[in-house]
Amino acid sequence: MNPFFEILFGQYAGYESLDIFLEITGVIFGFLSVWYAKKNHIWVFPTGLISTAIFVYLLWKWELLGDMMINAYYFVMSIYGWYIWTRKSDGESLTPISRTSAFEKKTAWGIFIATLVFVFGVYHFAGKGSSWTAYVDTVTTAIFFVGMWLMARRKIENWIFWIVGDIISVPLYLYKGLTFTSFQYLIFTFVAIAGYYLWKKTLDKPLLRA
Repeated sequence: MNPFFEILFGQYAGYESLDIFLEITGVIFGFLSVWYAKKNHIWVFPTGLISTAIFVYLLWKWELLGDMMINAYYFVMSIYGWYIWTRKSDGESLTPISRTSAFEKKTAWGIFIATLVFVFGVYHFAGKGSSWTAYVDTVTTAIFFVGMWLMARRKIENWIFWIVGDIISVPLYLYKGLTFTSFQYLIFTFVAIAGYYLWKKTLDKPLLRA
């Protein structure tokens, strides 16, 4: 095998075929979820539910606790977001894209700090809190928790958190030996950037008409 491909995909030689298939399937549905999010389409949530359910199982099996908790949280927040996005905010239109309020910013910081403490505690309890990947996992988990909460509430700032978290996750998952997942986060980075500008364009339309 070519040395380059050996580095990227050599670890899959020891994986079960079903796990490889599930990872690829989870990646595909994860991409679809982010794509629908960029398009501001409700299908972001059903596709996300499928992807996160798959990754919760795989990450639990591979003992990647921080990553597993991220996906379990995504699963729950996808249900919450599905409800929020379809709820009529003014009796006529669906919940619109908006910017975070001062209260929501404080809440976001609270989620971030609480997640840092909780995930660090989980890693410490599991005896895996001393590795550098555990610390990076803790930070990315907190970033993604806030991003998912903001997306569920249709706040444009969610994309900022996704972009930062995705950039960190690309080399992190490559180091962990999850090459397909690393590629997924690389694609996510570009889609998140596009999503931010697309949502911003939608958000600015009323201002342009005014």
